[in-house]
Amino acid sequence: MQLHISPSMRSITISSSSSNGFIDLMKIKVASRHISYRTLFHTILILAFLLPFVFILTAIVTLEGVNKCSSFDCLGRRLGPRFLGRVDDSGRLEKDLYKILNQVNNEEIPDGLKLPDSYNQLVSEIMSKKYDAKTFAFMLRAMMEKFEREIRESKFSELMNKHFAASSIPKGIHCLSLRLTDEYSSNAHARKQLPSPELLPLLSDNSYHHFVLSTDNILAASVVVSSTVQSSLKPEKIVFHVITDKKTYAGMHSWFALNSVAPAIVEVKGVHQFDWLTRENVPVLEAVENHTGIRNYYHGNHIAGTNLSTTTPRMFASKLQARSPKYISLLNHLRIYLPELFPNLDKVVFLDDDVVIQRDLSPLWEIDLGGKVNGAVETCKGEDDWVMSKHFKNYFNFSHPLVAKNLDPNECAWAYGMNIFDLRAWRKTNIRETYHSWLKDNLKSDLTMWKLGTLPPALIAFKGHVHPIDPSWHMLGLGYQNKTNIESVKKAAVIHYNGQSKPWLQIGFEHLRPFWTKYVNYTNDFVRNCHILKS
Repeated sequence: MQLHISPSMRSITISSSSSNGFIDLMKIKVASRHISYRTLFHTILILAFLLPFVFILTAIVTLEGVNKCSSFDCLGRRLGPRFLGRVDDSGRLEKDLYKILNQVNNEEIPDGLKLPDSYNQLVSEIMSKKYDAKTFAFMLRAMMEKFEREIRESKFSELMNKHFAASSIPKGIHCLSLRLTDEYSSNAHARKQLPSPELLPLLSDNSYHHFVLSTDNILAASVVVSSTVQSSLKPEKIVFHVITDKKTYAGMHSWFALNSVAPAIVEVKGVHQFDWLTRENVPVLEAVENHTGIRNYYHGNHIAGTNLSTTTPRMFASKLQARSPKYISLLNHLRIYLPELFPNLDKVVFLDDDVVIQRDLSPLWEIDLGGKVNGAVETCKGEDDWVMSKHFKNYFNFSHPLVAKNLDPNECAWAYGMNIFDLRAWRKTNIRETYHSWLKDNLKSDLTMWKLGTLPPALIAFKGHVHPIDPSWHMLGLGYQNKTNIESVKKAAVIHYNGQSKPWLQIGFEHLRPFWTKYVNYTNDFVRNCHILKS
């Protein structure tokens, strides 16, 4: 680029070199009349200011291949739209692309469209086969839909595997039960009376704090009892009533006979030892044994009848959890018969086998239930909008006329797992009869009223008989919510691993398991020999 001032100082020319010689970019003619040096000085000063911008513009034009422009007007036409925000060819290209994408989105993917297996293959095919934009868009859409289907199928497969893992008995726990059962038959100490004869009157002494635990999992039972006793300020006031099934009774008895929790008292009984538990008094026994629909539902094909294309993984996980075989176990229904099983007791705390006690629970006996039967934590309000967002609509099918007629979908649900039961008030109600009645109606309707185990009929049976207690007493969700707040876990009196990810399973959440394992006696010979490890 050159600046040329004529000898007469009547013109100033700015030119740029090109392959064809010099191109005049700017030429300024000065009037013929005499001008002052001051005017000339100002003119040169302005030109010195403009020259860098002219250089930059010229460089841009040259780089874009338009250096053959022979006039400043051409340069302006090229660069003007960039500074004025006008749409050029790239804007039209964007519009065409959006048009094609919308068109492809509203059309069916062509039959027989062969899809590449990877992005690299897609790029390679585009370059070799010279696809047009529409074909490329169709292939991109088809690939994305294919990958989405594969991800969903993989997720559902993962959930099914997790369901089977949650429903199975770990090898170590099965081993523990077998070894303890064998010990019962060969070791007199394992068969000793529980509790000792002089303590038998305390089993019906209402000045003591009575806990009821119903389970066939010996290791889980040991954690519940140990954590309760170790967290108590007055362990000598604790009486545990452990109920198990016939096959587990010998092993359960052996464990607590050989592993004393004194000064607390433990009684172990099998369901076969309760004279009251007959088919005449417990209709659920006959229903579970004879109703093929129940057995097919809990042990059949869990995917049959499920539309995976419209069901979300979260919904599918909830349905699988509802189909756990434990829900057809009599041990899971026993809590509805507590007044008859313990006719001499006035108040008990019922605990599930997947809880851990972290604080002294004796204040529970001081809570005034106001004449209500069941002291429980409500599950419709709390910080965790997944765990603590349960209303009746989460458990019942409100398209069923009987459900819609009698229940409110927005009524707050409450939690099983840690409940204070006033047995004196309970005996004045028809809770058990209501439970049986609705259970029979659901069986007649082929389980179309509700699916989830024992809680739905209990929500109905205890309707109007529940006294809400402070949520800090019972924290739920540790078996299905991996984002559980650790600080909240530490503060809760009872933490509940409800859900599939039990702490004794490999699928349990690693960061939540230590709250449970701290109460497992890993020095015990039976635990060590069955290779029950901390992780």
